[in-house]
Amino acid sequence: MTSKFCLKCTAHLRPRRSQCRVQFSICCLAFPPCAGNGYCPIVIVVRQKHFLFVCLAALLSATGVAWAQTDEIQVYDAEIADVGKFNLTWHNNYTPVGRTTPVFPGAVIPDKSFNGVPEWAYGVTDWFEAGLYLPIYSVSRDRGLTFDGLKLRTLFVSPHAAERTFFYGMNFEYSYNSKFWESSTFSGEIRPILGWHFHPVDLILNPIVDTDYNGFKKLEFVPAERLAYNFSKRWAIAAEEYADYGTVARFHQANQQFHEVFGVIDYMTKLVNVEFGAGFGLTGASDAVTFKLILSRDLN
Repeated sequence: MTSKFCLKCTAHLRPRRSQCRVQFSICCLAFPPCAGNGYCPIVIVVRQKHFLFVCLAALLSATGVAWAQTDEIQVYDAEIADVGKFNLTWHNNYTPVGRTTPVFPGAVIPDKSFNGVPEWAYGVTDWFEAGLYLPIYSVSRDRGLTFDGLKLRTLFVSPHAAERTFFYGMNFEYSYNSKFWESSTFSGEIRPILGWHFHPVDLILNPIVDTDYNGFKKLEFVPAERLAYNFSKRWAIAAEEYADYGTVARFHQANQQFHEVFGVIDYMTKLVNVEFGAGFGLTGASDAVTFKLILSRDLN
């Protein structure tokens, strides 16, 4: 995702995207193997004026444990790279005061850890952007430098999102994880995007669900939201919230949920777009303090 959460992730200032009306398209996507059940296909039918009516055929889910480490802390704003443009977004997250126990046995411990990933994106059409996160890496006290996996991303959006009052989209991510990054080797994300530009205020919602491909009831509800004020085309400030409520079948108790609120500053330059944020945990199951820095620019 371009200088737009690498949680994976944050709506933000980016170069303007040239976009047109969505035309008819059918894309068939295959998930990684689902716990011995073969492949879970997703068929996406995108039609003009009917973008949000997406047909999903899959039983997906995520683990029922607390939110693990993440490489991307970002709210998606439905803006994508221009057709034929390559974009690089570099995600960096540091947790000076975090959880001191692993989320699962052998996991990277959040406290004093640094996580990051370069995100490589390409504008395929005016309404579709493909992305690759590689390499995902961490530097932690218990393990030192580790390489944590990779992700593929397919992002479908409404045209001219930056120019619309109401905009929307849908993002799918497919992850291959090391044994100390997530408890499942294969995982995924479904990220709906809903937003409003009220000029100068933006309100953006990402009601995300994560999955380990082991049943609908185990989908993990991990939403993200952003409320921003734009001083100009270059400067903006925002409040963002990232959460993990637990599975859709059974939410965690309030004190066991992950909730972190960020104050964010966005600045756009000709060379690079910058997004910096400081986050503070609201529950004992959250990291107390996290910093994020996202740098992005077009490569051609």
